[in-house]
Amino acid sequence: MDSSFSLHHSAFIMTNPASLWATTFINELYRAGLRHICISPGSRSTPLSLACAAHPKLKHSIHLDERSAAFFALGYALESGHPAALLCTSGTAAAEYFPAIIEASQSEIPMLVLTADRPHELRHSGANQTMDQVKLYGDHVRWSVDAPLPENDPPERTIRYLRALADRARAISLGQNGLPGPVHINFPFRKPLEPSGASPPNSAFLEFWGEVRWTEGAQTRIHNASRAPQAHFLEDVAKRIQAHPKGVIVAGPRCPKGNFASALSKLSAQTGYPILADSLSGLRFGDHINTGTILAGYGAALRSPLLASAQPELILRFGVMPVSQPLSDFLENLPDTVPQIGVSEHGFWSDPTYKLSELFVADPLLFVEGLSGLLSDDVESGKWAETWKSAEQRVWDVLNTTPNFEGKIVVDALKNVPAESRIFVANSLPIRHVDEWMPPSEKPLRLYASRGVSGIDGTISTALGVAAASDAPTLLVTGDLSFFHDQNGLQTLSPSALSGISPKEGKKKLLPPSGGGGRLKITILLINNGGGGIFHRLPVAEHEPPFEEMFITPHEFDFSHIARFYGLNYELVNAKNAAEKVADAMNAPKSCILELRTDSAEGEEIRRAILKKIIAEIE
Repeated sequence: MDSSFSLHHSAFIMTNPASLWATTFINELYRAGLRHICISPGSRSTPLSLACAAHPKLKHSIHLDERSAAFFALGYALESGHPAALLCTSGTAAAEYFPAIIEASQSEIPMLVLTADRPHELRHSGANQTMDQVKLYGDHVRWSVDAPLPENDPPERTIRYLRALADRARAISLGQNGLPGPVHINFPFRKPLEPSGASPPNSAFLEFWGEVRWTEGAQTRIHNASRAPQAHFLEDVAKRIQAHPKGVIVAGPRCPKGNFASALSKLSAQTGYPILADSLSGLRFGDHINTGTILAGYGAALRSPLLASAQPELILRFGVMPVSQPLSDFLENLPDTVPQIGVSEHGFWSDPTYKLSELFVADPLLFVEGLSGLLSDDVESGKWAETWKSAEQRVWDVLNTTPNFEGKIVVDALKNVPAESRIFVANSLPIRHVDEWMPPSEKPLRLYASRGVSGIDGTISTALGVAAASDAPTLLVTGDLSFFHDQNGLQTLSPSALSGISPKEGKKKLLPPSGGGGRLKITILLINNGGGGIFHRLPVAEHEPPFEEMFITPHEFDFSHIARFYGLNYELVNAKNAAEKVADAMNAPKSCILELRTDSAEGEEIRRAILKKIIAEIE
């Protein structure tokens, strides 16, 4: 399509102020950087939906379930670093976005939420499909705006406001006014909603559309400058590092992407401080692990009294709180005399231990690079670092000589995925398996999980959002209950759910679902342990009854039927062939469900025996 597409190429826009109002906003969002919008069909949102359909470059996906759509947008932003937009009609459709909005808010993930609404005169009147949508999401969004109604004769300033609304919304979602997160704009529309039956807009709008092209930049271009740490602060921290050779670096989830892992590894080599790298930190995978001391077995090793009682002299903390409970306990139990220094780009204070002694609000990469420039060349690995590395090696030695159990099978499968794979790990047991037992590797991988509020909802949809934002192979590791909770997210694998549907005779052709034979493809490793296996780790497991009924919630789901319903490949795998089957499926052209059936009670017994042996070996 001609990149200079304008008003005159889309005659329907001229006939309706609501359509031109919506098209102005959507076009400006694209100019500001929006590239994907998740649309759930509805009547009141017609003007905005048509504006998206008319745009020659803006990609869109169609989601029958608004809840699934919101988690898809969450995954898209996780991978891309940029917000996707959500669009729905009025009423409970908007409420369906709430769980993903909460996760996005807690995880500092950008998201744009566009809800259509009835006009003001129908609010609080008993009108159908109408509720109070103004500030619907409360404090869980960074900004909430009730947009004005479309006008037939808007002044030029109103047109500029509408464009600025789009520019500001995307900028605020990216954290250019504080923490990144969701932004909500509520759009009231009067009928007619479709492009007919109304007088053309006034000359101001027509003049705007006659002159402005799709490909021009935003009305207001917003630039974000990184927060550089002040030199005297860096000098003070560098002096303390030099005076305290026994230190530890904690890399939690949500560390920056890009060069941060390499820079932090270099700092580890310069200081002799081991890095305790969370599975979601981005530090466990890549060739940077050969530079510093990157450790991943601390979740087991810190259960040893010998290592748990180790007294570091200084802690450097990046990212948010780690997945590992033993590591959190270790940080909390350190004496108050041990300085714990945190670094946060946006000032978010992630410290439920309340042990941070200092928090630097600065770009973490600039902080690490600045600190590194003040330190001497690499130090020799002393007794302090060797103590940590020795404990780490014992963890892997014990794990490699023990029987297969759920956690070991999962991480063996992850070791077999292609380089640059994206791996989304569900909450509950899967993320704990990966965090506890996945060793560092030179193979570059990206791991994601929803740890803001750690729900099991939206798992499939979030993973598909990650896949949509990346050309890399994508693997979802999920438990049975998480899978069942979000199975309707698989609808997005239908080729007809994504923009760019094959045209036929000038019309868009709706193709039948092909389970990923179209534009999205994912491999799902489904761990079926018969219910809520994580509860075997909790003291309530000793109370039977009612433990099995109330907590395990056993089921007899046949997941092969779900695979058939959505047109996916399906295979039942076992401990011996799971790793090979995962690799094969990720290299195949079609989406696939690989079901691994396990006994969670037996697996927990083996895990406890392994931990007991590791503790004995470290002692």
